[in-house]
Amino acid sequence: MSARKKVRIGDLLVDNKIISEGQLNTALTEQKKTGRRLGRTLIELGYIDEDRLLLFLSQQLNIPNIDLRTYKFNPDIVRLLPETHARRYRAIVLDDKPEALLVGMADPGDIFGFDELTRILKRPINQAVVRESDLLRTIDGVYRRTAEITTLAEELGQELSGHDFDLANLGQTEDTDAPVFKLLHTLFKDAVQVGASDIHIEPDEKVLRIRMRIDGVLQEQIMNEKRVAPALVLRLKLMAGLDISEKRLPQDGRFNIKVKDKSIDARVSTLPVSFGEAVVMRLLDQSGGALNLEQIGMPPEILQRFRRQIHHPHGMVLVTGPTGSGKTTTLYSALTELNQPEIKIITVEDPVEYRLPRISQVQVHTKIGLTFASVLRTALRQDPDIVLIGEMRDQETAEIGLRAAMTGHLVLSTLHTNDAIATANRLIDMGAEGYLVAAALRAIIAQRLVRRICTTCAQPYTPDTQEHAWLSATVGPEGATASYRRGAGCPHCNNTGYRGRVGVYEFLELDEAMAEGLRSNDSNAFTAAAKASPGYRPLVLCALDYARQGLTTLEEVFRVAGEI
Repeated sequence: MSARKKVRIGDLLVDNKIISEGQLNTALTEQKKTGRRLGRTLIELGYIDEDRLLLFLSQQLNIPNIDLRTYKFNPDIVRLLPETHARRYRAIVLDDKPEALLVGMADPGDIFGFDELTRILKRPINQAVVRESDLLRTIDGVYRRTAEITTLAEELGQELSGHDFDLANLGQTEDTDAPVFKLLHTLFKDAVQVGASDIHIEPDEKVLRIRMRIDGVLQEQIMNEKRVAPALVLRLKLMAGLDISEKRLPQDGRFNIKVKDKSIDARVSTLPVSFGEAVVMRLLDQSGGALNLEQIGMPPEILQRFRRQIHHPHGMVLVTGPTGSGKTTTLYSALTELNQPEIKIITVEDPVEYRLPRISQVQVHTKIGLTFASVLRTALRQDPDIVLIGEMRDQETAEIGLRAAMTGHLVLSTLHTNDAIATANRLIDMGAEGYLVAAALRAIIAQRLVRRICTTCAQPYTPDTQEHAWLSATVGPEGATASYRRGAGCPHCNNTGYRGRVGVYEFLELDEAMAEGLRSNDSNAFTAAAKASPGYRPLVLCALDYARQGLTTLEEVFRVAGEI
């Protein structure tokens, strides 16, 4: 199939009475404005479902309709087509057979694209039709920039080997062709492409380690060009507005960078280590904005109860969990829903992670005395309806927040505790009076993020003897005999067996029995009352539900449980 006659998809759809002539004309007019492909325009206008369009094209053009989510491709074959052309023509090489290459295209009616692909690949082509969103996700996963990063690091290392080189000038250069600029830009592009939440730059004795946290787990790239580390750190310090002459003390800053049409907010933390300075950058995608409550994956029953609590006019609602468990996402989702013209919302944060319209967001600055407690006192004089405290860090902040919750304000905040039951006791351990906690605290949500099994390489899994015993003890024989899955590892998930994450939640609403335990400072009575509460279900059981549904693995369940 090295030659193709021109196929007008719009006319085919009209001839087969799938869309009307008027709908086609409307889509063509819209296509001229946006420059998007006709098929994508028809889908966005709601004239045809994407699955139906793919099936139709497959039948009309007599080509296979391939689901990339389950297709087991070879990354080396995919890379026969350079990434720029893959993205431009929305195409991916799927198979290499003696007679022709099998190429998946989101728009198989694109004759110009077909001809260009034939010219670039210098081989006959057989077409398949693929879903565009799956195609782009696959391209992001396969065309990692690790080789490019290594090459740029070597180029920068060679430039640094000159005796007359001025490192300060390298850090301050605005030349986009400079190796340090290209290396950092490529690092950020790779991180955004694979959905990394953090970038770690760690100088070692003989190598430079660059690690990216993807789905909560670090993935490492080691480079022999250790001498490039100071240049990278210097450039990042300048971008974040830090003191480039201070290398003995930790520093924190932030900057914004545009990568792949996304506005990325990078929080930078430097730390003096044995062989230089280590840098960790937390990446926040500002272009997407905060999620709403339906998008964060909270189970419907918990979502309904949580929503009822945050719409209450006063009281305190806490979100708890370790760093990186999605607490901020949950709170911002709640704020997005509560953010109305008639409601005054003030947040006190360190740092402000997402910028929301209409909300007064304050960044604490402890060096000048702008602490959580001092800002909170002032914020309460600003006539707020709702106050978000980034974190309950000390007794003073906790007591101000609790008193605010008792005097007509809804207070949202976070704590670093392992579960919902430990949270109320933690407030008392911090020095808050039991009667204050009992009167102000309305609900606690504890959460974790567990990794999703990659749907491409998922396969059945039988628990081993130790896991079988734990399941029997935790949920009874039915848990031990349930069916489970795990990922074998494939190119779609970078051979990890996981792709993406899902939230695990437990929700505790305080009742009179729990409040009485808090008022009398009886932690045992509070814990017993909480466990007896009909609406309370521990985190580990929620995680186990996901494992039995085939969404996550027993390994992830045990990570939430803390032991087996």
